[in-house]
Amino acid sequence: MSSTTLPLADPALADLLTERLGLVEERLRGAVAHADVLADTASRHLVNAGGKRLRPLLTLLAAQLGEGQRPEVIDAAVVVELTHLATLYHDDVMDSAPVRRGAPSAHEVWGNHVAILTGDLLFARASGIVAGLGPEAVRIQAATFERLCLGQLHETVGPAPDADPVAHYLQVLSDKTGSLIATSARFGAMFAGCRPDVVQTLVEYGEKVGVAFQLADDVIDLTSAGDQTGKTPGTDLREKVPTMPALLLRRRAAGPDATPADRDLVALLDSDLTDDADLDAAVRGLRAHPVVGETRDRAVGLADEAVASLGTLPAGPVKDALVSFTQALVDRAS
Repeated sequence: MSSTTLPLADPALADLLTERLGLVEERLRGAVAHADVLADTASRHLVNAGGKRLRPLLTLLAAQLGEGQRPEVIDAAVVVELTHLATLYHDDVMDSAPVRRGAPSAHEVWGNHVAILTGDLLFARASGIVAGLGPEAVRIQAATFERLCLGQLHETVGPAPDADPVAHYLQVLSDKTGSLIATSARFGAMFAGCRPDVVQTLVEYGEKVGVAFQLADDVIDLTSAGDQTGKTPGTDLREKVPTMPALLLRRRAAGPDATPADRDLVALLDSDLTDDADLDAAVRGLRAHPVVGETRDRAVGLADEAVASLGTLPAGPVKDALVSFTQALVDRAS
């Protein structure tokens, strides 16, 4: 997704965001450059693979509620994308994901150690840039990084025995995805000089948008072909990484209204799934199950809540664009 693919009603705003996003892209490529050949090649790997640039786009868009042309806004947009890229290097190792953005994952090319250290290098570059934005930005970045780590930790260890797995998963999504998207919006408004109440509105909006985005991704990972998403369908199922459709299926299979088909599908998900035919059967079974529609409905509901939270913002092209931004995220799963 980029500003050029968002359905923006205001051509001037679309052109401005496209121009600003080009500056971010240029800065981003400079930020990942290293004198060390291996570090340079590995750091550029995911940048060169492309991506939606969702987080810097939101930073640039939120900044248009204030003085969006400030140079600090570009720096902030680079910081959030560098942070996101760093988490991808780590996540792909944790999830054993073979493909990212249509290219082999970094750990498939250089091994786990290089992939993890490359992610650390990107975090270091992000920290260097955010230090130039002042102590408050450093504090926000540190708190966001902490939540990213906690989200990954809680996903890895799973819910406590007495915890609701669905509620646990939603908290994981809020930490792993919502936190950085909220910070992206926050940085944009903050460094554009917006009032504190406007900044807080965008933080609340970003948290909801982030969870809705990931729930939509859960649907897309099951319903779209790998050549469309740049990911291998069913990787999460194979690695036993929880997703909302699988969690809703397990809840249903454990309930009094469970059908034999529900229980059989859970048994398939719990099987080895190293064989591609078994994995394909699991993906097809889950894809056809009503829990995918339930997950889609949850994504739409959260997106609606995110839009409602924008109610205090002044009417105009920027608010309209934030609404379009939200709808575009969940429409991907329709």
